[in-house]
Amino acid sequence: MIAFDLGTHRFQFRAAVVITRSDHVLLHQVEGQDFWCLPGGRVEPGERAEQTVIREMREEVGADIDVGKMLWTVENFFSHESRQHHEIGLYFAATLKAGSPMLDLPGRHHGVEGSKRLEFAWFPRVQVSSLDIRPAFLRKFLAQSQLEPAHVVQDGERFTVSRS
Repeated sequence: MIAFDLGTHRFQFRAAVVITRSDHVLLHQVEGQDFWCLPGGRVEPGERAEQTVIREMREEVGADIDVGKMLWTVENFFSHESRQHHEIGLYFAATLKAGSPMLDLPGRHHGVEGSKRLEFAWFPRVQVSSLDIRPAFLRKFLAQSQLEPAHVVQDGERFTVSRS
C-alpha cells in the first residue's frame, strides 16, 4: 500500500467508491471506530486506483463491482490516532454487479480488513448529513441529488471545492 511516514505526517494514497441504490448510499465502518466512510482502501504500488477499489471490495466483503467515472479528487488533511495525515483520495462512482447479496436494502453486511471486522450498511442519502462520515465533505456531497466531479481540499472540518 502507498502509505509512509514523513516527519510529523503519515502520507497515503486512497481510492474509494460511491455506490448508490434507490436513494441510499453504501458506507462502511471499521470495528472500534465511531465514524463511517466510503468503501475503499490504499492503492498498492503499480496499481491503478480503479483496480484498488475492485480488489478492496472483493477482499473485504466478497462483492464484485463495476467502476464508473471519477467523481472527486480529494486532498485530505486530518488527525487520526494521535497522528497527522496527508491523504490523496480518488473517489469513483460504482455499481454492485447483479446477484450481489449486498443489493438488499436496507441490509447490513459484514466484512474483514486484516484482523478487523467491517460493517457495511445502506443509509438513505437524505440522512447522511446527520452522520459522522469522514472526510466531512461527504455529508454534503452524498446528500446531493446529482454527484458532480470536483476537486476537494478537506482540512479538518473545513473544505473548499473547485469545479471545472
